[in-house]
Amino acid sequence: MASLLQLNCIVNNLRKTSIIPLNALNFVFQSNILRKYKSTKNIKEKQFDLNKITPKKYEERVKSAQLIHQFNHTMPYTEKYDKLMNKVFGGKIGKDSMVMTPVSGSDLDHVTIGDNVFINSGALFMATGGITIEDNSILAANVQIITNNHDIRHHNIIKCKPIHLKKNCWIGAGVTILPGVTIGENSVVGAGSIVTKDIEDNSVAVGSPAKVIKKIQ
Repeated sequence: MASLLQLNCIVNNLRKTSIIPLNALNFVFQSNILRKYKSTKNIKEKQFDLNKITPKKYEERVKSAQLIHQFNHTMPYTEKYDKLMNKVFGGKIGKDSMVMTPVSGSDLDHVTIGDNVFINSGALFMATGGITIEDNSILAANVQIITNNHDIRHHNIIKCKPIHLKKNCWIGAGVTILPGVTIGENSVVGAGSIVTKDIEDNSVAVGSPAKVIKKIQ
């Protein structure tokens, strides 16, 4: 494990060469984005301790933050934009898919995007637990997909569960999707909804928490 002194040395070195503002570096440090994973009995769930960090993981997180910053400040619909988009998401983007900037979050290389997916600007992906967005899905502006949650008693422990959007989903503006949720094929989630539980195929769901109000025939 790294001592505080070691981490401060890393921060000071990165400050000299960083392409992102100092406050962004401080956010990465203070929010302890570096983490060491621990397996749980539930295969679908991961957890990590914010107090257990390593210099290697820290540097990975900083480089990721720098890459996201660079992507967010690149002209859309250019070759450079496409290359950075693929790099940010670890090459896990399907054919004819597009992510509009700005985008934010952590572990964006844990997001898998299918073919012909459109993600509008302002998306937040807290993706440590893994996010899958299948073919032909649309995410409107300012959608938040959050796989991470704090333990109620021990706030330094983060628990993560994967989120899965199946084919042909339409997620309205400002929707928040919480850990462990699966949204079924051909389903629609109304703007501003907070999704806390699975939604079946061919459903329209709205509200906070989101509830199915009708089925799509």
